[in-house]
Amino acid sequence: MKHTYYIHGMSCNGCRNHVEEILSKVEGVKNVSVNLEKAEATIEMVNHISLETLQNALKADGNGYSIHEHNDPHLHNAITKKEKLPNTKGTGTFYCPMHCEGDKTYNKPGDCPVCGMDLVEEQNLVHSAAIQWTCPMHPEIIRNSAGSCPICGMDLVPLQPELSAEDKNYKELLKKFWIAFAFTLPIFLIAMSEMIPNNPLYNIMEQKYWNWVQFALSIPVVFYATWMFFQRAYRSIKTRNLNMFTLIGLGAGVAWLFSVFGMLFPDIFPDQFKTESGTVHVYFEAATVILTLVLLGQLLEARAHSKTNSAVKELLKLAPNKATKMVDGEELEVPIENIEIGDILKVKPGDKIPVDGVIIEGHSSIDESMITGEPIPVNKEVGDRIVSGTINGNQAFLMKAEKVGSDTLLSQIIHMVNEASRSRAPIQKLADKVSGYFVPIVVVISILTFIIWAIFGPEPSYVYAFVNSIAVLIIACPCALGLATPMSVMVGVGKGAQNGVLIKNAEALEKMNEVNTLIIDKTGTITEGKPTVERVGIFTKNLSEDELLRYIVSLNINSEHPLAEATIKYGKEHNVEILPSKNFIAVTGKGVNAEIADKTIALGNPKMMEYVGAHMTPEMQEEVKKFQQQGKTVSYLAMNKEIMGYIVIGDKIKASSAKAIEKLHDKGIEVIMLTGDNHDTAQAVASELHLNAFKANMLPMDKLNEVEKLQASGKVVAMAGDGINDAPALAKSDVGIAMGTGTDVAIESAMITLVKGDLEGIVKARNLSAGVMKNIKQNLFFALIYNTLGIPIAAGVLYPFFGILLSPMIAALAMSFSSVSVITNALRLKNLKI
Repeated sequence: MKHTYYIHGMSCNGCRNHVEEILSKVEGVKNVSVNLEKAEATIEMVNHISLETLQNALKADGNGYSIHEHNDPHLHNAITKKEKLPNTKGTGTFYCPMHCEGDKTYNKPGDCPVCGMDLVEEQNLVHSAAIQWTCPMHPEIIRNSAGSCPICGMDLVPLQPELSAEDKNYKELLKKFWIAFAFTLPIFLIAMSEMIPNNPLYNIMEQKYWNWVQFALSIPVVFYATWMFFQRAYRSIKTRNLNMFTLIGLGAGVAWLFSVFGMLFPDIFPDQFKTESGTVHVYFEAATVILTLVLLGQLLEARAHSKTNSAVKELLKLAPNKATKMVDGEELEVPIENIEIGDILKVKPGDKIPVDGVIIEGHSSIDESMITGEPIPVNKEVGDRIVSGTINGNQAFLMKAEKVGSDTLLSQIIHMVNEASRSRAPIQKLADKVSGYFVPIVVVISILTFIIWAIFGPEPSYVYAFVNSIAVLIIACPCALGLATPMSVMVGVGKGAQNGVLIKNAEALEKMNEVNTLIIDKTGTITEGKPTVERVGIFTKNLSEDELLRYIVSLNINSEHPLAEATIKYGKEHNVEILPSKNFIAVTGKGVNAEIADKTIALGNPKMMEYVGAHMTPEMQEEVKKFQQQGKTVSYLAMNKEIMGYIVIGDKIKASSAKAIEKLHDKGIEVIMLTGDNHDTAQAVASELHLNAFKANMLPMDKLNEVEKLQASGKVVAMAGDGINDAPALAKSDVGIAMGTGTDVAIESAMITLVKGDLEGIVKARNLSAGVMKNIKQNLFFALIYNTLGIPIAAGVLYPFFGILLSPMIAALAMSFSSVSVITNALRLKNLKI
């Protein structure tokens, strides 16, 4: 039986996977397929399962999902009912910094239902709105431009933007911390005064009354400033997602409740727990200091978290919020969101380029350093493409908008960085495995600590047992382990984006560090990808060079290949007449074919000539060989199966290619060139660049087979390419690297995209990958060592040898700073030289 239902409450792929997982566990469900776009679940079941059973399964999860029949009268209410979101600027999209539920996102701030950590707001371009103006006397007046108030006539002032959810959360934590600190300090001083001989406080009133003072002062700390920790602890036990807050809630909660019971019912406690005056030892100072220090840790984490996505924030600053649009020769200032494809925009000196487009009048030098990482401005002329967020030099020009909104390169980069930051690296599986057993093991160690100290400890043994078991609960920090990988990935991905290296996911970062073989294409990767025609030659007297060129240009006018563009440009320079063509066919990796002036015309490499049945003589091969040996590309033209002539096209090797290949060799990476060009051309390029190997005359399937062959021999293969013909091999390789100057298909198939599109970018990607992986390993090592050493020390393992015990308050301080130190170490990647 198969039924399709509507699912309400999904916002991302994480939700989709989660709903699939919940429904597939329902008894009797055979298979579940959830479509996020349609918000539908197709459920295959052995026998009919009631909607109520499925609804209960989703409700029990507590994540706000609901399931409905498509004709359910309540469905409309479920779709239109929206929870009131806080009035903030920002995207309204939040995620867990530890990615506990993969790439799941939430539509409001809060804490992660798995690990309890505060959710982090995603940074995006969506709300990068233009400046608005308001009246200081009448705040309801809001305008898009400066002016005067229509009510009182006062000048309008810029409207101050709302705080982001991130800033609001930080300010709320800061306020709670100062409240906790203000009430905890006197509790701590009262408790510590017991160490002073002839305690002067006891002259004011008895110890039991001071205990009541501590109790009263602890109430705002426990039930207001840090109450969220207990809420998270309760939720973690209820959902069986045990985490750091489970341990804090247990440790601090037990200490506080013990103290309350000790005051109310002192007679039920053994003498070991009592002071000389007969009152029970209270631990209000331990509970409140622990909670305040954990709150301090959360505060420092919130500040550090805001720095981990600083790269995206810097990219967001590049996005201009207004542009100058040309309308009937007049300049009109418009908000960026009102620009449409085809609009003519004026860019003045020093302005940011508002959207992606092409220069149609004028010229200038453009600073593209924020996108490519290259500091030298690039000269741009009519016909050159420019991208949003880059900065104009000292000349004004007109441009035509080609990509706007979320389609601009800047938007795509920000989207890619956000997606990659939320992805999970394979190395994280180790941390996830350990974290799964971590909290239950710590609780067991805490109980064993209590038992061992109670039996074997010195007097008062129960007091030692109690204090040490709490120290074990407090010092353990699963969050340091959980944050080790995501923090490094987030900072690393941002660092890459600022240097023109776009990472699709965390797996790509990890794999890139393992690569030992790099496959590269020739055209556009090693070479400039801007070929120029160097010669037109004929094999017959029946056709002049001009006529041959006319057929070549008329045929290539239908093609999008870079070589075709070179011939068209050359034809226009020579004022060639373009003849009409029909039945145009492009044969991948070979050439093109069409009918022109009732003749069948084919243009391409020797394989194309073979494909159309045109015979090539040894004399013809001899004539073009000298060009091929110089690394030039030769295309032949056949008319009605007879080869009439050829065109020689040169493509300069990029200045950066030789240096980049040398650096890759130094890193132990074999560089192999696979090209669709002929053997002589390929050999000339391979010799000049000292490549490890090359193969010529390669079709897309040949490249794919070569990747598979190398992988089968145990190589970890990265493939760099820029064309549609590279897409299959890019997708198959361990790490696909798309040159950003190439096609959308190549970029979609790749795991890493290089904005500038040269081999230096691959060196940067490798250096970035090595730096991030080293940083992750340092974080994991620190987190594991911290917990491996910290827990036994808190349990009192050093006491028999050195008489050292760890106070629960010191344990709380260590635990709070363990997570912060992991984030701080990850932030060092911002200074990584790649």
